[in-house]
Amino acid sequence: MTKLNPEILTAAIEGFEAQKRKIDEQIAELRTMLSGGPAETTSPMESIPSKRRMSSASRQKMAIAQQARWAKLRGDVESPAPALAKIPKPKRILSAAGKKAIQEAVRRRWAQKSSGSTTAKSTSTGATSTKRIGAKKTAVKVASKRTLKKSARKAKDSSSQQAATQTA
Repeated sequence: MTKLNPEILTAAIEGFEAQKRKIDEQIAELRTMLSGGPAETTSPMESIPSKRRMSSASRQKMAIAQQARWAKLRGDVESPAPALAKIPKPKRILSAAGKKAIQEAVRRRWAQKSSGSTTAKSTSTGATSTKRIGAKKTAVKVASKRTLKKSARKAKDSSSQQAATQTA
C-alpha cells in the first residue's frame, strides 16, 4: 500500500477542484441552452480568474517528475529513463526577407572592406566608423580634462591671492 503524503493529497485536491470547475461550466452552458438567456452564477468558484497556461514542454517535465515520484513511492528500481531525456527546443526559422537583409548587409561590408576606406560612412545607418568616433571621443575627453585643470588652477590662484591680501 502506498503512503499518502501531503504533496499527493494537495495534488489530488487540486485535480478534483479543476474537475469541479469544468463540470460547473458545463452545467452553466446547459442551463443557458435550456433557458435561452445568460447563465446564473451558482458557484463562487466561477469568479476565480483562470490560472496561467503552461507550455507543453513544462507539462512534460512535470509529468516526468511526477512519474519519478510515484516510482520512488512504489519502490520501483527503474525510473523512467527515456522520459528524462532533454526536450529539444523548436528550431527557429528565418524568413526570406530577413535572410535577404542579412545577405545585403554582408555584401555592403565586404564591398567597404575591399575598397579600403575605413572612414567612409555606412549606407544603412549613416553613422561614421568606430575608429573615427573613438578618436573624437578621446579628443573631447582630453579637452575637457584640460579645461577642468585650468579652472582648478585659477580657483587655487585666486584663493591664495585673497589669503595673501587678508594677512597683509
